[in-house]
Formats: sequence, C-alpha cells, structure tokens
Amino acid sequence: MKATHQPPTTGTVTTADLLRMAALYLRQHGWHQGTYYAPNIDTPTPPACAVGAIGMATAGYRVDGFDCLDPDTHRTYHHTIDAFTDYLDTHEPLFYIDEDGFLVDEHTLPCSWNDDPGRTAEQVITALEAAADEWERLHTQGGEN
Repeated sequence: MKATHQPPTTGTVTTADLLRMAALYLRQHGWHQGTYYAPNIDTPTPPACAVGAIGMATAGYRVDGFDCLDPDTHRTYHHTIDAFTDYLDTHEPLFYIDEDGFLVDEHTLPCSWNDDPGRTAEQVITALEAAADEWERLHTQGGEN
C-alpha cells in the first residue's frame, strides 16, 4: 500500500462491535443509573446507562427517544439490546416476582439490571464486552460473519 493510498473506511458493523463501542463509551464518558443519560449535563457525551451507551454507539449521538431513529438504525439498536438481554438472561439473570409470587418479566431487562443498587460501572462494562464476545462466538464461523 502506498503512503497516499486511502484504505476503505466502510465495513459491516456487527452487533458485537456496537456492544464493544458501548463499553468503550462508558469507559470514556462515565456510567449512570436511573435514566439513559445523566441529567443536567450540557455535553453531547454525558455519562450513560448501558442502554444509553448502546444508543450512543448505534446512533452516534445522544438520543432521548429511540423511536425517532430511522428504521434501519432503530432495528440495529433493538437487535443490539436483544443481544445484551440474551446475554444477561443466560449469565446474570435478574427476574422480578410480584407480591403474589408471579414472575413479572421473563427476561432480564437491561435497564433494571443496570439500575440495581449494587451494580458497578465495571460490571456493566464487563458484561457489554462479554456479550460482544458471546455474540461473535454464536454468529461467526472461522472468524467471518
């Protein structure tokens, strides 16, 4: 390759890539509980929860309502959330039982898992990275998609 050659900058961004970008976002900009993004912070890159970080990785900017995304980005966002949910269901289940003993939700909700009072930023970042590894293991063959 010559020094003036510009390599292609486009490529397929996988769900694993987005999960890793979300983890990196949290490392660089901080982790938050309670809402997608830390309130009253006037920056385009505020501290975020796991789901907010996935949104930042997917959209490339702060989005407070993910339903306003274009259809392809919205679909990608939900696929990434689904992959993270599947990972949490398998490795860190957190189910809620109501006062009558009935299961409230059959899946670990990433927002509820993120907002658990005992949760730490490092646990969230580690889970996002582990979910990325698992997605790649399940969706690649010989290192290729």
